[in-house]
Amino acid sequence: MTTLPPVSAFNAVGEGHLPGLLGLEITEASLDPARFAGRLAVERRHHAPNGFLHAAAVIALADTLCGYGSMATKPEAASGFTTVELKSNFMGTAREGVILAVATPVHLGRTTQVWDATVTREVDGGIIALFRCTQMILWPKA
Repeated sequence: MTTLPPVSAFNAVGEGHLPGLLGLEITEASLDPARFAGRLAVERRHHAPNGFLHAAAVIALADTLCGYGSMATKPEAASGFTTVELKSNFMGTAREGVILAVATPVHLGRTTQVWDATVTREVDGGIIALFRCTQMILWPKA
């Protein structure tokens, strides 16, 4: 593992990309223990046509945190990573307010990583979604 950049660097890298366009904010990044947290202020643009929070907005928050975790914890010689599988279970929703997420690693291997994230409502701590993804570690071609 390398030295972790400040939280502001993670927010900056998302600007002009999906995390920045959605308004995701990284609030915590640590390696010991590995934990990445963030938030999203729910706005109408994050709603599905039925008026509830769009599942894709929830997944974007969770997957971004897991991805930044993989970025920070991949082996130094690795050239990158990519998501190869993800799963979400939804237990609730939000129409307004702020949603929070925390991502932690389950497995940090040489060829794969598995990350879990829990997404909750800030107002009452109610669980919106449980998320798990598998990241494949990419290595330079010989």
